[in-house]
Amino acid sequence: MRIAIPHNTIRQDARARVEMKVGGMLSQFGGRADEIEHEWTGDTLRFKGKARGFSVSGTLEVTDSEVVIDGKLPLIAMAFEPRIREAVKREAETIFRTA
Repeated sequence: MRIAIPHNTIRQDARARVEMKVGGMLSQFGGRADEIEHEWTGDTLRFKGKARGFSVSGTLEVTDSEVVIDGKLPLIAMAFEPRIREAVKREAETIFRTA
């Protein structure tokens, strides 16, 4: 699943907003997820973890104009991809709405 969201700001600001959101999500949902790992390499965040028995992994890349999320969903979640895609887009757009 690949999603690109324009950030309408400079790359450093977009990355800082992503880092704040990731920190907030880990605080909020960390107890409901297992084996969470995330690491920045340049402007690319690699992530993986498990929630409710399902594994997710992927990358989030901050470019000059957009944030590109490329995630791998488990086969059982593929039926929900449109809903997941919309939820991710909506959430990402709120991060950059004031940019």
